[in-house]
Amino acid sequence: MKHLEESDVGISFYISQLPGFRGILKQRYCDFIVNEVDSDGNVVHLTSLDAPPESMEKNETKISDQSNKGYASEIELFRSLVGDSDAECLKGLIDQVASGIEDGVSPIVLSPSSDKSHRTAVHNFFKENLKFLVTDTIDGPDTSSKCIRVRLNSGGSHNNGRNSRKRKDRRDKPFDSRGSDNWSEHVGKFLRFHLYKENKDTQEAIGLIGKMLGIQPRSFGFAGTKDKRSVSTQRVTVFKQYANRLAALNERLIGIKVGDFCHVREGLVLGQLLGNRFTITLRGVVADSEETIKASADALGRLGFINYFGLQRFGSGSVPTHLIGAALLRGEWETAVSLILDPREGERDAIRKAREYYKESDDIEGTLRQFPRHLVAEKAILQCLKKYPGNYLQALKAIPRTLRMMYVHSYQSYLWNHAASMRVQKYGTKQVVLGDLVYCKGDNAEKETRVVNSEFDDDGCSDAFDSSHFDEISETDLPEERKDPVKALDAEDLLTGNYTIDDVVLPLPGSRAIYPTNDIAQVYHDFAKKDAISLTESVHSVKEFSITNMTGGFRRVFQKPIDFEWELLTYTEGNIPLAETDWDKITKSKPLNIIGGEDLRNGNEKENSFQCMKQSESFEHNVNLSTDNNEPNGVTEIGLPQVEPQFESGAPEAQRALKLSFTLPASCYATMAIRELLKTSTSVAFQKTLNTLS
Repeated sequence: MKHLEESDVGISFYISQLPGFRGILKQRYCDFIVNEVDSDGNVVHLTSLDAPPESMEKNETKISDQSNKGYASEIELFRSLVGDSDAECLKGLIDQVASGIEDGVSPIVLSPSSDKSHRTAVHNFFKENLKFLVTDTIDGPDTSSKCIRVRLNSGGSHNNGRNSRKRKDRRDKPFDSRGSDNWSEHVGKFLRFHLYKENKDTQEAIGLIGKMLGIQPRSFGFAGTKDKRSVSTQRVTVFKQYANRLAALNERLIGIKVGDFCHVREGLVLGQLLGNRFTITLRGVVADSEETIKASADALGRLGFINYFGLQRFGSGSVPTHLIGAALLRGEWETAVSLILDPREGERDAIRKAREYYKESDDIEGTLRQFPRHLVAEKAILQCLKKYPGNYLQALKAIPRTLRMMYVHSYQSYLWNHAASMRVQKYGTKQVVLGDLVYCKGDNAEKETRVVNSEFDDDGCSDAFDSSHFDEISETDLPEERKDPVKALDAEDLLTGNYTIDDVVLPLPGSRAIYPTNDIAQVYHDFAKKDAISLTESVHSVKEFSITNMTGGFRRVFQKPIDFEWELLTYTEGNIPLAETDWDKITKSKPLNIIGGEDLRNGNEKENSFQCMKQSESFEHNVNLSTDNNEPNGVTEIGLPQVEPQFESGAPEAQRALKLSFTLPASCYATMAIRELLKTSTSVAFQKTLNTLS
C-alpha cells in the first residue's frame, strides 16, 4: 500500500485563493518549537532549573548518616551470593550514598538470572542487611531471565516488608508509591515540573526520567504528547517525589531539562490544557515576490485555515490507522490483526523481515525476539495470541487502551475531513447556510463547547507506550459538561445574522452526534457505506469498537491562529537556529549541545550570521482560547523527514526564512495552518522532495 496522500483522508481544499510558495517545514527540529498553554491560558516555559527549598522534612533517618558505618562485611556476604561483579556494583552504590549525594544516586541493575530461588535470596539479603536500599525485578535481556534492580529507599529505613509484594499487585494501583509511605499530609502529593525536550517524544523523555529515578511510568501525568521532531516545553506531574531529586538529573540528562518545580494536590491527566503556542521557521522560502509571502501570511492571520485532522492523525506507515479502525467497527478482528502485523512499505529492513518471518512461519516466539520495543501494538497482540491462540479479539484488547482507541478515533476523523471538504466545496468559506451546525450562543455557551467522548475514559499514563509508533496521534478526554449545545441554523437565524462562518461545526460520529440538516449529513453515511459500516447500527457487541456506543463530538470547521505574528528573515548558515528556545533564554549563550550531531551549536555562530528584515507583521485576534472540540489532545505534528540541508562548497548564498508564531486550541494541527500558507502538501513524500531540492 502506498504512503498516504492528503486527498486519501479528505484533505482537499484551502480557504484563500492566493498562490502558495515554497518553504521547507522541519528541516531541523529546532525549527519547530512548541510551548504548552495550560488550563488558565498561561504559556508554559522553562525558566529555572533550581529546586525550591523543601517545605517538609523527610520522616526518615538520614541515609548518609546510616551509611557512615562500614558495610564491608555485608558486601563480602553479598559477594559470596552473587559474585565479584555485582558486589563491586553494590559497593559503588553504597559509596555514593555515603558521600551524601543521595538525591543524584542512580539505581544499579544486577546480572541476569533465570533462577527464581536465587533472585528471592538476593531480595531477602537486602531486606535483612541493607534496609536503606530496596529492590525490584525487571525484564532481562531475553525471555528466560530477569534482573534485580537496586535503588535508594526514598521512604526511609523502615520498609515494613512492602517490597515483598508481587509486581502484579502494584500494577493495580494508579501510581508507583513505593518509598513514599511517610509523605507529609501538608504537602501536595504530586510534584509538578516543566519538561523541556529536544528531538524526543514525551513518552521517551518521561520513560528516561522514570528509569533514572527508579520509578515506573505510571507515576507521571501529562496533559498531552508533543511532537518528537521539535523543541517543546510542557507540564508534567510525578507522584510523591522531591524537587531536588529531579533537579539533580539535569547534569546527566541529554536533550532534556526539568525545572520550575512545585507541589500540587492533583496530578495532570490527558486533556488538561487549552492549547499550544508554536514558533515555526520555514526555511528555503522561494516565492514569485516578497509581496506573495506577505499577502499569504496576512491571509492566514485574517482568514485562518480549514481545521482538518492532519496526516499524522492517520499514522506514518503505509497502513493507515483509519483502515484498521474500519475493520474494528465491522467486527473483523482477524483482518484488524493482520493489518497491524502484516509487512508494510517504508519500514526498516529488520522490521520488514520480522513481519515477513511471522507471516510465513507463524512463529510467535521467534517474531517477538525480532520485534523492537517500540512496536507496542504488535508485541501485545503476539504475546496474547501465544497465550490464547486464535482469539483475535482478545489480542486486540491486549493493546494498551489509549493506543487501540486511536484506530477508531482515526476513522471518525476520516469521515469528518471528508464532510468538511464537502461543506467547503458546496457552500464556500464566507457565510453560514441553512442547516449548518453551530454552538448555541447565550450565557456560558462558550464555556460549554467542549464535547467529550465519555466512552473513552482513560487512566492517563497507566498504559505507557512508545507513542512515536503512531506519530504521537494520541487521544485525550475530558469530563462531559453539557447535553446539547449544538443547533442547526434555521431561516430566522440567517436573518438575525447572529452566527458567522467561524461558528460552524461538524460532528464526529457517535450516538449523541447531531448532523447538519442539509445535504452535508449524507456525506458521512455515504463514505461509511463504502466501508460497509453503519453509523446507526452495530454489527457486534464489543462496545469500545462500536460507533453507536461512542458519544461522538463536534469540531470547528474553520480555525484562526491566535496572537499570530510573522517575521521574514534572511540567513546564510543553514545550521544556525533562527528562533530562541527556552534553554537559549536560560543560558543566554550558546544553545544546548544535543545528541546525534544535528544541533551541535557549539560556538561557530557569528553574531551577524543572519539578518532579520524588519518587516514583521502582527495580527492580534481577540479570540477566547477554549477547547471547543472533543479531541483536546497534545499537539502531534510529526512525520516529516529528518534531512539536513546540503551546501555547495564556497560561500553559501543568502536564503529566506519565514518565522511564524501563533497559538492553537488543543487538537488543532499546526501543519494544516502551514498547508494553507504554502498551498503545498504536508505528506512525507512531498517534504522529502523539498529537502532534496534544497
